[in-house]
Amino acid sequence: MSTYILVHGAWHGAWCWHKVVSLLEKEGHTVIAVDLPGHGTDKTPTAEVTLQSYVDSVCNTIDAQQEPVLLVGHSMGGGIITQTAEERPDKIKNLFYLTAFLPSNGESMGQLFQSDTESLLPSNIEMSTDQSYMTLRRESLKETFYEDCSDDDFALTMALLVPQAIAPFAQPINTSEEKFGRIPRIYIECRRDKILTPTFQKRSYTALPCRKVIALDTGHAPFFSAPEELARQLTSL
Repeated sequence: MSTYILVHGAWHGAWCWHKVVSLLEKEGHTVIAVDLPGHGTDKTPTAEVTLQSYVDSVCNTIDAQQEPVLLVGHSMGGGIITQTAEERPDKIKNLFYLTAFLPSNGESMGQLFQSDTESLLPSNIEMSTDQSYMTLRRESLKETFYEDCSDDDFALTMALLVPQAIAPFAQPINTSEEKFGRIPRIYIECRRDKILTPTFQKRSYTALPCRKVIALDTGHAPFFSAPEELARQLTSL
């Protein structure tokens, strides 16, 4: 059996993984879904959230495990697990990128996202007056983020989304072939994603090749819309 650590994306928290956690645990795996600083039950003020604080949180979780882990990052979580892998290469067996940012050395997630000209996300974001955080416009989120999710899952999300700090998107990822580069990478693309579009995803795993690419016929939130298939793919290697 394996130990999985699940890292959520922007605005979300550990709560978004609850279906996948249950399915993996039923198979006998140890599963930990983290709340990044400022998300979920972690009440770190948004102004104090940085890329490094995210990475430190995941590193602390990894350090508490007795064996190397399988590290899964969704969306923004891809950038976080990339930097984490650079800092804990001996403690990670595989990296899973779930419709996620896959930055090369020196790239920031914000820089990468600007290249996704097909994304519907920019039209759904509202910036704070001081430009330090962003929130999501609620009116069209069902059609963009969660079009293939149930009404119950959408209601849960609307109740638990939090403001997203800008700083982690602006700070570059720093990696090396000797550390991050030696950990096997698996990319799980979502072919109906309107947030990180299929074009963006393919460009990501083409620029930084992965050992395996797996396709799901879902939107941006397969942990809600296709948890059984997602869990199956996470345990298929």
